[in-house]
Amino acid sequence: MNQSLIDYSLHLADNSLILGQRNSEWCGHGPVLEQDIAITNISLDLIGQARNFYQYAATLIGNDATEDSLAYLRNEKEFKNCLLVEQPKGDWAQTILRQFFFSQYQYLLFQQLQNSKDHQLAAIAEKSLKEITYHLRWSSEWVIRLGDGTEESHTRMLKAVDELWKYTEELFETARYERRVANDGSGFDVSKLKEQWMGKVKEIFSEATLAIPEKTFMQTGGKEGKHTEHLGFILTELQYMQRAYPGFEW
Repeated sequence: MNQSLIDYSLHLADNSLILGQRNSEWCGHGPVLEQDIAITNISLDLIGQARNFYQYAATLIGNDATEDSLAYLRNEKEFKNCLLVEQPKGDWAQTILRQFFFSQYQYLLFQQLQNSKDHQLAAIAEKSLKEITYHLRWSSEWVIRLGDGTEESHTRMLKAVDELWKYTEELFETARYERRVANDGSGFDVSKLKEQWMGKVKEIFSEATLAIPEKTFMQTGGKEGKHTEHLGFILTELQYMQRAYPGFEW
């Protein structure tokens, strides 16, 4: 059993599942109907990506593991998602900025994963990139629209930057399993993405009349199962039906 590959697949799945769950909180509550539909569709895209990674992880694990057991029956400390994706949805500005930060990272990473020597990871990355490209374009346009919009929207974006920037460094810190799969050619060294990610963020922030924060104390630990209090509340809702009615199926 390749434990590092399993952990890596779960990390990729958890990122998408938790952000998809967070974004789904906007369903029926978006600022306008068109954007309500957009953020809901992005949620579905992310959950679809998570399913692909969970299904692959389940085949690697064996022992009757399934995508459902991996999503619904692991506890908080077993989840390996980055802290960024579990932060509260906040207002529209905070949701938009979180999606932009993550989509820019995911876009760069999945471009590299297309070349993975693990054919399943490469296939999932290639399939997902079309969706991620849209997520990135959509969120980038909204960052610019809000940052360079009204005084109110600009102020909200500044607050969102202040709330979320501290969670961005973790994206580029490599966990043990990430280093191992990068070394064997299955994954990619995410630390090598930081410079390009930062360049793209600065480009969008410039158009949005926003500034990159300086000397921010960064929060990390999610990749190793050390989460904020928010993940527990997400899992309480996400896993309720399966834990209340074990073996429940639609």
